[in-house]
Parts: sequence; structure tokens; C-alpha cells
Amino acid sequence: MLKNKTVVVGVCGGIAAYKTCDLVSRLKKSGADVHVIMTNNATQFVAPLTFETLSANRVSVDTFSPKKEWEVAHVALAKRADLFVIAPATANFIGKYANGIADDMLTTTVMATHAPVLIAPAMNTGMLESDSCQSNLKILRDRGVITIDGDSGRLACGDVGKGRMAEPAAIFEEVKNILLPAHDLIGKKIVVTAGATIEKLDPARFITNFSSGKMGCEIAKNARDRGAEVVLILGRHTALVPDGVNTVTVETTAQMFDAVMKELPTAFAVVKAGAPCDYAPECFSETKLKTDSLTIKFKKNPDIAAEVGKRKGDTVLVAFSAETNDLVKHATEKMLAKNADFIVANDVTKEGAGFNVDTNIVTIIDRNSVTEYPKQTKAQVARLIVDKILSLRPNQ
Repeated sequence: MLKNKTVVVGVCGGIAAYKTCDLVSRLKKSGADVHVIMTNNATQFVAPLTFETLSANRVSVDTFSPKKEWEVAHVALAKRADLFVIAPATANFIGKYANGIADDMLTTTVMATHAPVLIAPAMNTGMLESDSCQSNLKILRDRGVITIDGDSGRLACGDVGKGRMAEPAAIFEEVKNILLPAHDLIGKKIVVTAGATIEKLDPARFITNFSSGKMGCEIAKNARDRGAEVVLILGRHTALVPDGVNTVTVETTAQMFDAVMKELPTAFAVVKAGAPCDYAPECFSETKLKTDSLTIKFKKNPDIAAEVGKRKGDTVLVAFSAETNDLVKHATEKMLAKNADFIVANDVTKEGAGFNVDTNIVTIIDRNSVTEYPKQTKAQVARLIVDKILSLRPNQ
């Protein structure tokens, strides 16, 4: 399965290191060439000999240990790796990696690689939820590092809560998803809207919303990786825009509407992850408004999703619904009103599910089912959405 793939597994000093033995075994049995790097603290929990036996490769611990090979070890592994997996990833490692500190074999190697990096955090709940750790995780996610979280439960310290490392089976599945992306969208066009539109009041002011564009950009990236021709219709955003997609930049809802309608006739799917303003000012002031009291009249903007629903034919329409209460009821009503094939709903009042965050907690609703998902990265949610699109049109 993973033959000809090189996976470097970094093991940090935490009790969850024993679980990593199972992960290394799974990777090796799948055909991967597995190399393990341990921190000195990790060797207090699991002996290097255990990982050498499971991986059939020498374990690296000390950057300056004598070697017979000519290659500089950390550079050689960094170049050979198809993927780095850090499990468990401690708060100490996360902090050093986020801030460019390379003071041992693991940090120097992972910092030198251009391969994808997957980290599985594991630590005390208080440490994980601390401002410093969350800030460091955000830095890494913004750089494209993939994180996989475990379930809440009883920790080794006796606390109950977040902080457990993801199970080896879940990490292994994520490794497969990264290294063996499906190419099931070749020949298909996916149109994705992302980000917020703006509506100008005067040359200095406009109205908009909090959308960062992260969810839409992750969907575009997933569809691109699976072979699709991707058209990303992008409004105001802070997200990193994926390479290799046709990006159409828009400002207003009317511009986003026109761009979507232009692509609709040849689209396999339209994913309305963008957040267009529902209303626009009736009048635009050519000069900056200066008044002690301001009243603005608004007009209704075109409903992009509803219009796609009317014209779509066999095209799959995916709508989004950000709610604050009665999530399933309101999202279902919206799905039916827009004639969407399914809708991705989230409660934006929940921690980790709102705007400008790297995670989401979604419920996917179609005509026959309601499926709730735990908190995941937006990259993971993107894969769920694209998988769902294909399940609706498997032979189209």
C-alpha cells in the first residue's frame, strides 16, 4: 500500500509514546520505509531498540552521534521523507517547531524538510488549552502543518479532558489520505466560492463579514489534489490561496454571482463556501460621508445559491449554513429553499467552529440523513465534503 514511501516518525517524551509502537508497526506492514527519530526524553518511555526492531531501521536520537555514512543525518532524512509524523507531539516540541528553535535531532530534521508534516498533540489538558500552546498550534496550521486530535478522556495525570493522542489507527488513516490521495475528480470541474464579499458605502468604508475563506480554500485544495479542474471564486480573505487553481477575484456579491453563473454550465459541482453579503447599500457616495447621524437604505443582493439551485440540472450544489440555534431545523429549511443536494451546517457559537479558526464542527444534511462530525481541521472537513459530492454522482 505504502511501498516506495518514506515516512519519518518523530517521537517526543510523553507517555503516549507507547502507542507510537503500534503506528510504526502499521506503517511498516503497509510497505513504508519507516525511520524513527526520538528525543532524549522519549527514550525514557520507550527504548530505541523497540522502534529499531519494528521499523528495521536505525533510530536517531543524538544529532552528533558518530556515523559511518557520509551524509549529514538530519539533512538526509529531511530530503528522503515523503511525510513526517510527530506522535506524540508535546507542548515543548510544538513550541520549538513553531518558533524556529532547532536544538536536537528531531527539530533540526523536521525544520529542514519540505515534506508534509502531520502532528498528533498529546499533553495535559491545561497545557493543550493554554494560550501559548494554542497560539503555537495556530502558527503551525497557518504554515500548512496538519494536526490530528484525539478524543477527550482520562489522561495519564488523572485529569479528564482533551489532550489524549489520536489512536494509531486514526493516524495511520490520515497518513494514507496524505500519501495516497484519490484521483477521482480527473476531468471534472469544481467551482468553489470562498471568503467574504464587500459592499461599499463610500470610498473609505464598506460592510462585510468575518469569513476568512479558509474553508473554501481547503475544499479547492482537496479537489485540486484529486485531479479536478478547480475554479476558486474568491472574495475578501485571510486564508492561504492554494496553487494550481484558477482563481477569480471578486469584491461584491453581484460580481460573485456573475462569476458563478459563468462557470455553472460546465461545472460538476458548485460549493458555496463563500459568505456573500445579503444586502448592499442602495446608494454609493462618491465622497466620504461626513455626518453626525447616518441612515443607510439597503437593497437585497442576488441569492447565488438559490439561483444555482434553479439552473443546476445535474450539477451538485453544496450549500453552507452558519447557525447559532436550532441548527438542523434551520439548515434543513435552507437546503430545501436553495434546492441544494446537501448542506454543511455549523454552530458558530461553539469553540473551534466559527470564523477565522483552523477547525470546524459540522453536521452534513441531505434529503435522507443528518450526520454529525466531531471537531476536525478544515482540511479534514474538506475531504468529507468532496467525498460526499462524489457519492451523489458516482458514475457521472
